[in-house]
Amino acid sequence: MRPSRRERLSIWTSSRKSACRRAGWITEPQRAGPYWKVLRGSNTILSALRPGRIVRPMRGPVLIAGAGAVGSVVGGLLAAAGSTVTLLGRRAHMDAVRARGLAIDGLFGTHRVRGLECATAAEDLRGPFGAIFLTVKAYDAAGMVDAVVPLLDGDGVLVCMQNGLGTLEPAAAAAGRARVLGARVIFGAELPEPGRAMVTVCADPVLIGAQAPADDEQRRAAAWARALAEAGVPAEPTDAIVAELWAKVFYNAALNPLGALLDLSYGGLAEDPEARAVMDLVIGEAFSVARAAAIALRWPDADAYRAEFYGRLVPATARHRSSMLQDLARGRPTEIDAINGYVAARGAALGVATPTNVTLTRLIRARARVAERGAHSPVDGRRSTGVPWKP
Repeated sequence: MRPSRRERLSIWTSSRKSACRRAGWITEPQRAGPYWKVLRGSNTILSALRPGRIVRPMRGPVLIAGAGAVGSVVGGLLAAAGSTVTLLGRRAHMDAVRARGLAIDGLFGTHRVRGLECATAAEDLRGPFGAIFLTVKAYDAAGMVDAVVPLLDGDGVLVCMQNGLGTLEPAAAAAGRARVLGARVIFGAELPEPGRAMVTVCADPVLIGAQAPADDEQRRAAAWARALAEAGVPAEPTDAIVAELWAKVFYNAALNPLGALLDLSYGGLAEDPEARAVMDLVIGEAFSVARAAAIALRWPDADAYRAEFYGRLVPATARHRSSMLQDLARGRPTEIDAINGYVAARGAALGVATPTNVTLTRLIRARARVAERGAHSPVDGRRSTGVPWKP
């Protein structure tokens, strides 16, 4: 089924393209990508990922605060759809984007996006921004929030896209709860080289919502979900973002540390009976903590979640490799504290035992400390590190 006339964006003629390109509303032509089916309630919305579509920009420029793989995809596609976008990222990547534009390929289509503003330090940014997408790792989120929140305009919104839990609260304290949206992301991307982002897996649309959604806050969430979907990133709004973030923690807590410790893809973990048994324990413990925290989950019990996990989520991301493995290999901190460490700490506060999550957190911490004492990563020989965690 094709999108209705109202739901899809017009494919303009070449004469109109020239005028709109001058207005900054169009990307250069590239090979068309796939259609994406996005479910929103009972309505099915098909967002056509078509180069050359005209999308009027959302009000105010957009900042991608942490232009790694996911941030580059989000920022690049929003820019291709007409938004004015600034990327804040590492120097090598930003230099390549300035020189050649941003190349995006993989599951969301093939694009070459030019005209992006690039910065390598927060002090070089020039606001105000109508929206800031916080796409740094969880351990960098608090510091980045402090640096970029002053750059939000009066009606601006901060969209937090981290793995794990514990970033929405400090963001709300800094920006005000009404100006902060959470986003649950289950698409994977890589940076094969500076200036290029590749979308490798996508298990579900991005979900965007407010922590305690009033009508105005949910309208903002719906507007940005629509903007992402129209730009080619499958997305939809949710009125239960905290529960959805907990569900993402179930997924990450089961897969990320084991994938890092065993050097297996997500599909490989599910195929190994011993790894699968450990993942079952991780999910069961995390589910019990969420229940004790009065989180309104979509599944009646952990078995129901496991059925979806093994039946749909893992197959959709079977070839993906743990970001924690990549972080350890590159000598960067991991997000263990926001995932299994968060489950363990919250469980301790609520009186729920989480021995498997505690053990995995300690193993990742030990893995990092061994590297700090001079051992080398089995992945590529580089030193690795981690962030402090207290059980």
